[in-house]
Amino acid sequence: MDDIRALTFDTGGTILDWHSGISAAFAAAGARRGVERDWHAVTNTYRRRSLQAMLKQVNPDFNIDDVHRRELDAVAEEFDLGALTAGDRDGIWATWHRLDAWPGFVPALQRLRRKYVVASFTILTTSLIVDVARHNGFAWDAVVSCEMIGTYKTLPASYATCAKWLALDPAQIVMVACHNFDLLGAQAVGFRTAFVRRPDEWGPAGPPDPDPDPSLDLVVDDFAALADALGA
Repeated sequence: MDDIRALTFDTGGTILDWHSGISAAFAAAGARRGVERDWHAVTNTYRRRSLQAMLKQVNPDFNIDDVHRRELDAVAEEFDLGALTAGDRDGIWATWHRLDAWPGFVPALQRLRRKYVVASFTILTTSLIVDVARHNGFAWDAVVSCEMIGTYKTLPASYATCAKWLALDPAQIVMVACHNFDLLGAQAVGFRTAFVRRPDEWGPAGPPDPDPDPSLDLVVDDFAALADALGA
């Protein structure tokens, strides 16, 4: 992949350990109210419902922060979490903006930036990406949120617009993600692809699509291996 100029990173699951952060926030709120649940299952339902509500949207009058708050109430009802107060729920919701990155990402990002343009390309809000970047010490060259574009992954126009804004041909960009659906969406527009295995993304349940599609260009176990493979 000698012609590669930039890497665009899925961020919500590939870089951020959402399951640990959100499940811990649920557990802490539950402990305050004397509520016990399978917090791993609650968290995964919450994440799944939020993704389903946001993907493939076109010019919605809401963003993922809005969806996270709305779906939190829906999940609370589904799992009989009425004891959680509005303040408890707002605290869980705010956790999205201070999630920790997976270990090893920051040093690998520093390596990759020496050779490539690196950008967060995400369905997450711009403000969320700014907050977690400051929290974790990320140094992006660019942030491209689907919120800015108005068209959300996995619609082709989202990837095409990202490439246009980076002033690059899609074939000069590697989409980096731990999800086949995102990589195949990018591949359909001409992006190159790198699958980073993330076996713990969904907690003990494991990821819904752990096996990379055989058509993808690169498969690695972690971000250090990605930097190695790309000569950074």
